[in-house]
Amino acid sequence: MKLTVYLAGEIHNPWREVIREQARVRNLPLTFTGPMEDHDRSDQIGEEILGKQPTKILRDEAASSINNLRTQILLSKSDVVIAYFGEQYKQWNSAMDAATAITLQKPVILIRDPKLHHPLKELANKAQLVVETPEQALQALTYIFE
Repeated sequence: MKLTVYLAGEIHNPWREVIREQARVRNLPLTFTGPMEDHDRSDQIGEEILGKQPTKILRDEAASSINNLRTQILLSKSDVVIAYFGEQYKQWNSAMDAATAITLQKPVILIRDPKLHHPLKELANKAQLVVETPEQALQALTYIFE
């Protein structure tokens, strides 16, 4: 058995690399996908495909349409979603990805610091598992293969 894991969450922190590296070390049969991790590419993809946009708002709209298409396809093809919520950035995309995964009936592992319990309580209640670190999320996936 091989699982596809969608890694939802901020792109300004190396949490994904921690999970990828530990999965490699443990020789787990996992394939990882997620949002575009190159922030500039994510912001520019709309104009790259649709052409120059007349305003910043329309530039954002064009990029978000294409990024949403990518996310919808990759989330749909995933077996499980790990959603990371850090403290430094507003996590609108993480929340949207986790909620979409729940709607698609994908299992969700939510990573969040206990300080974020209150703002994420409803989302956490819908997740299959809430942990505090990427390492704990990977431990849960490791258990599946025992």
